[in-house]
Amino acid sequence: MLERYPPDDPREWLNRANSSLVIAKKESDDVYLEDLCFQAQQAVEKAIKALLIKYDVKFPYIHDIAKLLVLLNEAGLDIPEYIRESERLTPYASITRYPSVSTPIEKEDYYKFMEIAERVIQWAEGIINQ
Repeated sequence: MLERYPPDDPREWLNRANSSLVIAKKESDDVYLEDLCFQAQQAVEKAIKALLIKYDVKFPYIHDIAKLLVLLNEAGLDIPEYIRESERLTPYASITRYPSVSTPIEKEDYYKFMEIAERVIQWAEGIINQ
């Protein structure tokens, strides 16, 4: 069981990021990969927002990972290229979750997105736990 922290504590946001990632990795024949990628997107978004809280940056409640990374960069944090790759998950916050709007995701892409989400969380944890 995760230890809970106040909502303004970056560790609580990291807990939520990790929780979303656990859900994202629950691959099953009964679940669309796009829905799991939504959870991966949520994991990335929450990890980035944890860093924004650490740096005392007010952020809008948006799902655009690129815009959130710009806010982090403006706060003085260098964003590695392998973290910028997480911007590819932004579409999974909305449009890809609905029928007929986009093509189904391939397993190879799903696995890549899980890897990206893991790296973002590890990166955020490393900074927050310094």
